[in-house]
Order: sequence, then C-alpha cells, then structure tokens
Amino acid sequence: MKAQPLVDHLAENPVDDEYQPLSTYFPDDEVNLVEVIPEDTNAWKIFFNGAVNAKGVGIGAIFISPTGQHYPATTRLRFFCTNNTTKYEACIMGMNMEINQDIEELLIMGDSNLIIRQAQGEWETQDISIILYKQHVEDLSKRFKSIEFRYIPRFHNELADALATLASMLLYPGNVHIDPLEIQIRE
Repeated sequence: MKAQPLVDHLAENPVDDEYQPLSTYFPDDEVNLVEVIPEDTNAWKIFFNGAVNAKGVGIGAIFISPTGQHYPATTRLRFFCTNNTTKYEACIMGMNMEINQDIEELLIMGDSNLIIRQAQGEWETQDISIILYKQHVEDLSKRFKSIEFRYIPRFHNELADALATLASMLLYPGNVHIDPLEIQIRE
C-alpha cells in the first residue's frame, strides 16, 4: 500500500471522543489455537492430506512412531473425487496401514476441520458419498484401543500436503508396475 493514501485517509477521519474500537467475535476460536502434542505418549501419529488438481488426484500420509521415526506414504487415486473425498481416502489409507501393523493407540491429525469434526462425531453430513466415508472411518476406529482425531493448521501439515500433491502430479502408466519410492531414514 502506498503511504500517501493512508495518510490522507487518517487525516480525513480523525479519531474523536465517540470512537469505539471494533469488537470482533470469532465463533471458531479453537481453530486458531496451536496445540503442543505431548511426546511421552505411546500413540502413533498420522498426518494426512489429499490433493485434487488438473493432473490428477493424490493422497499422502506421514506416520510417526512413538520414538519419533517418520514413515511417509503416498498414493495416486485412479478416479476423480472431491477434495473432501481425497482427505477421507488419505485418512482411511493411514488407518488401514496402522491396523495392518497392529497399532493400538493412534492420534490422527489433518488440516480439514470438516473431516476431523465429522470423524469426532461433532458434525453430520447429508452428502451420501461422504456419509459412507464417515461410516467407514467410524468402523475402522473401533479396531483401535485408543484413537483421537485432532485438527491442525495447514502449515503444520505441509509434508502430508506435499506427498499428496506429488502423487497427484505423477503420471500413471496404466497397468505397468511401478516400484515403490524408497526413502532413507536418517537420525
């Protein structure tokens, strides 16, 4: 912004005795909070996300063990779906992978307030395709001893977002086998 228009505006609108500061109300103020995740928990953590763009649809998840080891996973979906559907697909992929590893305690984190609130049972939906995804997440949740869904701001979910975007942009060559992407783990 240029300085002169701002100076002109302030000169034309001086503050007088009747001035009242603007009082704002944020009904979702908990969305603006940053929570610290205790590191002494035995729960595995999942960060998940989905991406839809002109090149395709991809999902990504980061698994973090109780000891802090990070394990990335990503998949390109071969069907078109909405952004919310991709996020459900990513969450379900993560849950299935943890079930296959016999994980009992799980903390699932994503930057979609809608998906997290629906998974927590706080919000409902009338969309028939989303109802089926929501029900599937509820069914998978019963297979864990302890499970928690937590909303996180988008900037805390950048790695899962990057994996989903990468998966959405890679070309899928049909029925040709693709070797998995190998990522080294370093201390």
